[in-house]
Amino acid sequence: MHEPSLIALEYPKILERLARHTSFSAGREEALALRPSADPEEVRRRQAATSEAVRLLRAGSSLGLGGAHDVRPLVEWAERQGALEPHQFLDILSTLRAAGQLQRTLQRLDETFPMLRGLIPDLYPLPALQQEIARCIGPQGEVLDGASPRLGAIRAEIRTLQNRLQERMQTLLQRYRAILQEPIITQRQGRYVLAVRADSKRRLRGLVHDHSASGATLYIEPLEVVEMGNELRELELAEEEEVRRILTELSEQVAGAGAAIRRTVETLAQMDLILARARFSLELEATEPALVVRREGRAFLLPPTGDTPGEPPAASPLPPGEPPLFLKQARHPLLNPATVVPIDVYLGGTFHVLIITGPNTGGKTVALKTVGLLTLMAQAGMHLPAGKGSRIPLVEQVFADIGDEQSIEQSLSTFSAHMTRIIEVLQKAGADSLVLLDELGAGTDPVEGSALARALIEALLERGCLTLVTTHHSELKAYAYATPGVENACVEFDVETLSPTYVLTIGLPGRSNALAIAGRLGLDPAIIERARRWLRPEDLQVERLLQEIQREREETRAALEEAAAAREHARHLEKRLEREIHDLERQRHEILAQARAEAEKALEEVRTRLEALQREIARAGLTREELAQARRQLEEVQEALPEVPPPPAEIRAGEEIGEQPLQPGDVVWVESLGTSGEVLSPPDSGGQVELLLGRFKVRRPVGDLRRTGRPETPVRPAVHLPAPPQSVPLELEIRGWRVAEAEQALERYLNDAYLAGLPWVRIIHGKGTGTLRRVVREILASHPLVASFEGAAERDGGEGVTIVHLIAR
Repeated sequence: MHEPSLIALEYPKILERLARHTSFSAGREEALALRPSADPEEVRRRQAATSEAVRLLRAGSSLGLGGAHDVRPLVEWAERQGALEPHQFLDILSTLRAAGQLQRTLQRLDETFPMLRGLIPDLYPLPALQQEIARCIGPQGEVLDGASPRLGAIRAEIRTLQNRLQERMQTLLQRYRAILQEPIITQRQGRYVLAVRADSKRRLRGLVHDHSASGATLYIEPLEVVEMGNELRELELAEEEEVRRILTELSEQVAGAGAAIRRTVETLAQMDLILARARFSLELEATEPALVVRREGRAFLLPPTGDTPGEPPAASPLPPGEPPLFLKQARHPLLNPATVVPIDVYLGGTFHVLIITGPNTGGKTVALKTVGLLTLMAQAGMHLPAGKGSRIPLVEQVFADIGDEQSIEQSLSTFSAHMTRIIEVLQKAGADSLVLLDELGAGTDPVEGSALARALIEALLERGCLTLVTTHHSELKAYAYATPGVENACVEFDVETLSPTYVLTIGLPGRSNALAIAGRLGLDPAIIERARRWLRPEDLQVERLLQEIQREREETRAALEEAAAAREHARHLEKRLEREIHDLERQRHEILAQARAEAEKALEEVRTRLEALQREIARAGLTREELAQARRQLEEVQEALPEVPPPPAEIRAGEEIGEQPLQPGDVVWVESLGTSGEVLSPPDSGGQVELLLGRFKVRRPVGDLRRTGRPETPVRPAVHLPAPPQSVPLELEIRGWRVAEAEQALERYLNDAYLAGLPWVRIIHGKGTGTLRRVVREILASHPLVASFEGAAERDGGEGVTIVHLIAR
């Protein structure tokens, strides 16, 4: 792709936004290096992978790459026969474990995730190497005693000798206490010494290793322990040599697996990029576009891969006259979504050139950039902030000449800067190019600029380029109206408020509005009327026609909006009526059920009394026929009791969430769990909602929820949660994880630990910057399953570990 055009369209800013969603450095590098592809198969693969990842995230998957590192430089160092440090082995171990976890997750996916499952063969968790590193290196980066028999033996000797040395030094400390500056045993230069007053140094025979700053204290190693000190130093040197040998051997194993580790890191980075594109899609509320490709001179439509998960959608010819570029409700991805005005754009059907006119700051350039940027995003595998049904043609090149990208540093005028770039476009652009020209013909004489603009548009039209042009030249409006293959468009302006509406309308040229604006600002009407007399009659007629068309369009738009509002109001009333009917039906069911229960209770009392009377009647000589008749009368009473109808099927189901957002405090029905719960927070960017079910906090996708339309009764139904794993560990390590991944893992772990009956657990979050510790403790402070928590003792990890006490079951 044409790099200056990528910069002019702000594509690097899109990559920066995308890179924020990556999990580790290699993934970030992949994101920043992502470039649009013109290969249809590659673009489809990218889009399919993004859609599969979006489906996973929306389903509540905890898929992540926590613990992954770019260890390729470490592998390269090891291959150069360099020994790695212990903490570097921990990075390699963490990366291999992340690869193993990802591999297991992908293996559980079904055949509707072919792109993600296709990454499995390129993941090499190397369990043997993992086991060897874990056997030799401890979690704090220390070489373990069990790394080799020799190292274990040496350290055992060191501990024994240190104990003997300490005992001997204690004895000497007591013996020479009178001449000591302080009654302590310390070390200098790796030797055990006593702090002796300088004026008493001759009373203790030994080696002086150091002195205090004032010279009043000498640090002396008594001669009685010099030999033991020498032995200890020899053992320490032997320990260092053995540790270095172990690290060298481990480094050789890493070097031997270098190719597999590199491929694994590359695959993790590829997966990180796919997940980043999916998260970016959810952030933008984006959709997968259809793609239009040209084969043998014909245009074919490739539907979105998400429409048929697991199966590549079949291509079909694009109907004649249908535009290959069709964006519905497209939004510029870098602008504030709360204020940006969506636009509808189509190009390439009955016309190949679209000329946009309108006021300054009216949105012409934004419309131009939106089309260019969304084309680049689609070919890079990103979803688009546009409505469903949008489609993008695959182009070989995107050329953009944007007005605010002038070559000031080259001391060129505005016109010269534009012409330099346009000449390059004409040299390189073809039928498979998208050309975006901002303020064509500006910066020079209006007459010559307009003529030159027409000639340039005709040259691009002859080449078959898809072209969008913005301009102020009114002559081009008439040219577009009279020329086949060229169409007018405008960004609308509200004369009453003197502000642009940013709405793009295709088929109408923009009005100048200059005289109307001058009048609204207070210019003398006589001057305005004098200016009108200088206008050509045909110009005034065209202006009046455009004004009338614009007025009719506004009235039509207002009528459509009113009709849409009426439909929405009717839908709301229909839903409310359905809820009321459901409530009445449930109340009827409850009343009948209560009546039946009372009748059955009364009947049971009668039956008991009848049995008692039967014995008395038998003694009174009542015949069997008379007794049978009494029983039949009782059965008739029982059969006459009303049957209670079953509860309405839709009472539990409730209504779909719809467009009305969920708010904290709303009560919803959870389909998968068969119970209701209270909403604690609105849906996040992944479509997950945090709920309170009884005393449990859970996260469920919006698609699993239904509105109940009423608060639940105080007696809560039983919550059927999945059973916890048979073995729940006593600690959860989330050190180095992303905050979002850590939050989800912590919620699941606390629920599992509570169900497993654990009284307390440890959360290992590390010290670092303290962000992860703060997030963990904020969650714990409000969690209904947590009784209390505190930081661990220093020997158990200090502020890098939080001890959590769970409530009793």
